[in-house]
Amino acid sequence: MDVKQLRYFQMVADQESFTRAASSLHVAQPAISRSIKLLEDELGMHLFIREKRRVHLTAAGHILKRHADIILAQVQKAKRELIEVREGIRGTVQIGIPSMAGSYYFPEKLAQFKRRHPAFSIELVEAGTTDIEEAILAGDLEMGTVVTRDHAELEIHPFLKEPLMMVVSRDHAFASRSTVTLQDLAQEPLILFKEGYYQRRVIEDAGELTGITPEIAFETNQISMAKSLTARGFGITVFLNMVVRPYEEELTAIPFEPPIELTLGIAHTKNTPLSHANAAFLRFLTT
Repeated sequence: MDVKQLRYFQMVADQESFTRAASSLHVAQPAISRSIKLLEDELGMHLFIREKRRVHLTAAGHILKRHADIILAQVQKAKRELIEVREGIRGTVQIGIPSMAGSYYFPEKLAQFKRRHPAFSIELVEAGTTDIEEAILAGDLEMGTVVTRDHAELEIHPFLKEPLMMVVSRDHAFASRSTVTLQDLAQEPLILFKEGYYQRRVIEDAGELTGITPEIAFETNQISMAKSLTARGFGITVFLNMVVRPYEEELTAIPFEPPIELTLGIAHTKNTPLSHANAAFLRFLTT
């Protein structure tokens, strides 16, 4: 049983005639008769009662007709959607996003994009920038957010520059400071995201610079949990500046000296064309 056979069967059933079905499909009548015969032989039952001037469905034919209508409608729908994807009218934006940017930068951007392109669906893959980069290089993800740098295999399109801040509770000894250093960071118990996030690379740099192995007090990928633990004095953390809101009086964000700025970019492998949906999102974000 194939789509062509179902289409022939559907037309004969609708027209109640092999001759009229052949005329509508612009196919020779013997071809349609042969196709229906093969279908009946495959199923082991008659689908039509053949009379002098018309044919009509058997009980089995009515069952198959119901399913054929659904199947053929779905085939047409699939063709239409694929054409729309090919022409850039619809599709799925799939993008890897780290939690800080995902929670505080992307929501409004995604909402704006969706208003402009309502036919596009959006699939977010949350991971650290290191893991996102590895997924793109492995071919598991077409594009995602990474820390901008020169890369032999990736094309990276910057879209956001944001300072990293040390975040402490309001009664911490550092809270009154105007700046802090990596040396300061290395000597405090830390509340960090798990491996795969750029935040960990900053901690590693601090350890290498000072020769001190940083003490990791808690690991969590939940921003709200990291904030709550920090506010309660269980350690300090490192966030992008946008993550600590002015009204969060229980937390204090302090810039590093020298400043540590992250430039985030959308990355994809070089010389590999993006899907229409992903290309549309990249244009929206970077223009």
